[in-house]
Amino acid sequence: MPLHVLPAPAPALRSVLAALSTPSAVREDRLPALRSVQGPVSPECPLPVHVLDQVDAYATGNTDTRTRLLGWRFLLRGDGATVAAAETLLTPDGWSFSHFFEGPYLASTELALRQAESSATPYQPRLLSVPALYMLTLWLRTDHYTNNATHADGADGTADTSAADASDARLAPADLLIPLAPAPPGITAHRPYRAAELLPVMTLRLTPAPLLGSPA
Repeated sequence: MPLHVLPAPAPALRSVLAALSTPSAVREDRLPALRSVQGPVSPECPLPVHVLDQVDAYATGNTDTRTRLLGWRFLLRGDGATVAAAETLLTPDGWSFSHFFEGPYLASTELALRQAESSATPYQPRLLSVPALYMLTLWLRTDHYTNNATHADGADGTADTSAADASDARLAPADLLIPLAPAPPGITAHRPYRAAELLPVMTLRLTPAPLLGSPA
């Protein structure tokens, strides 16, 4: 089933297009992967990037886990393939281009998106970063978009996506998380986990092991 990909904020997209067209305005050299592209490069598949700062919130009984919206990430396609990604951040002056990057998370993100598209459940894809574990997951949101979109048609007869707001930071227990590779030890990359299942595992990864000889 196709994913319900949210449209990125227009200023965020414009900042990426400007960086691609005027590299001299960016405070970094272009990546080798971008320099090697023969044709045009286009930003595609915008994904909101959220950060989970308090991994142990769920373990303490708070099932309404909160994240924060950090920015938007665009996969950059050129010569028929994804060659890099562009990150934008929300600044006091609005959405702004941050940097280009490459690495294993690009292919892993594409693989996780293909996994999600093969599901019969409609999902809203996001990226969820867990800095404490150096971990990135594809966050597949299942809640109010799935519940409301079929009941809130727009004037043209299509589903109204206004119910699915990228700034809404709630991580529901039933949401799916697909850890991207490389994943932390003890967490399997590309295995879909319910948030209620994975959050306790992440909490355990952050719990210091008891010292030998210490009382139980």
